[in-house]
Amino acid sequence: MFGIVLSALFSALAFLLRSVLVKFAAFFALFFITTEFMQLVIPMLPGATSLTSAFSLQAPGIWFFLDMFKVNFGVSACLSAYVTRFIIRRIPVIG
Repeated sequence: MFGIVLSALFSALAFLLRSVLVKFAAFFALFFITTEFMQLVIPMLPGATSLTSAFSLQAPGIWFFLDMFKVNFGVSACLSAYVTRFIIRRIPVIG
């Protein structure tokens, strides 16, 4: 009887060490690397002020239509979507 209980205990312990602990360590490493990497990358990205200054060089007639169609917001939204897609594709488990 003792051998059966000991075998069941070793099976449970092996399961915990092989799958749960290894997956936890791998996902924690991915999470930590991603969060620290983002803290380095975010200051390098262009902000809304640089987009506004780039659009302010346009003629007033062109700026009227750009402002009416909210191109400034659209460009910043597309830029952030592209950056997010780039980052998600660099995560090996997700992308």
